[in-house]
Amino acid sequence: MVSVRSSLAQLPPYVPGRKLPGAVVLASNESPYGLLPGVAGTLSELAAGVSRYPDMSATSLVQVLAAHHGVELERIAVGAGSSEVCGQLLHSVVGPGDEVVFGWRSFEAYPILTAVAGGTAVRVPLRDHALDLDAMATAITGRTRLVFVCNPNNPTSTAVGERALSDFADRVPDDVLIVVDEAYREYADPALVPDALALLGDRPNVVVLRTFSKAYGLAGLRVGYCVAPPELTAHVRKTQVPFSVSALAQEAAVVALGERAEAARRAALTVAERERVTLRLRALGFEVPDSQANFVWLPLGDDSADFAVHCLDGKVVVRPFLGEGVRVTIGLPEENDALLALAAAWRG
Repeated sequence: MVSVRSSLAQLPPYVPGRKLPGAVVLASNESPYGLLPGVAGTLSELAAGVSRYPDMSATSLVQVLAAHHGVELERIAVGAGSSEVCGQLLHSVVGPGDEVVFGWRSFEAYPILTAVAGGTAVRVPLRDHALDLDAMATAITGRTRLVFVCNPNNPTSTAVGERALSDFADRVPDDVLIVVDEAYREYADPALVPDALALLGDRPNVVVLRTFSKAYGLAGLRVGYCVAPPELTAHVRKTQVPFSVSALAQEAAVVALGERAEAARRAALTVAERERVTLRLRALGFEVPDSQANFVWLPLGDDSADFAVHCLDGKVVVRPFLGEGVRVTIGLPEENDALLALAAAWRG
């Protein structure tokens, strides 16, 4: 038999949120509001053109993103969701035996993508459900090539502030790449959670990740990007799977970025629902960390699986992390009410 790499033999697959017909799905951190108005029209207009290959350089999208962030074109690289861009960055700087540091638990794809790139994952335990940046800085060794900082953190919903992030960046050696993953940036309070691009974007070892999958409602089309130093971006572009960002995805992202006001309005609705759900869950006796994302975290430990089954029996799908907690995406008010009713029944 053909043998596979030993580093992949025991690697668990990525576990997506379940999709069940007829159920309320609060497991995948998607926007519950559907496509932005302009995007819906764009997709119908462009559907006939999908027999052709897309622009591999995503020229129009890169131009719009560069203008949006006020940076040079050479600093933007795109991929099929920010998860692919994570992989592109890893393949650009990580080799066999190199270490990748991140908090744990954090985005489930980090250890998987690290192993695929041939690196060694270094998991640093969270403190109070949040990234322990001091411990992460201490975990950096001469073999460390990249550090992921998921802010806000998935799945625990917590975030680190400006001073902590800046101090952390000061402690990281210049030859170690800091990747600040801001997939949930649009749901965070800007007074509490820094914009990493504004705070650290001028540093030559800092990359900022963003995505169109959450607040912009394009999870099914897969568009993400990074803003990075130009000399790194050139390599990140080389490691992208050819034509991975479809023509529809590119055009939809351009239109979506032009509808920032509507995306922000919808994000504000989610934030308001997040606060309502948090207060109600706490009133029911659940521990709920302060969230800066479009989901909340219930650190239920060994009860996580049972709570998820209880919700599933009530036709609400949540995302359990066995032995640790349950992540619940904020949906429409009526969907959140269904979750709250089940939570109340769970408490008895």
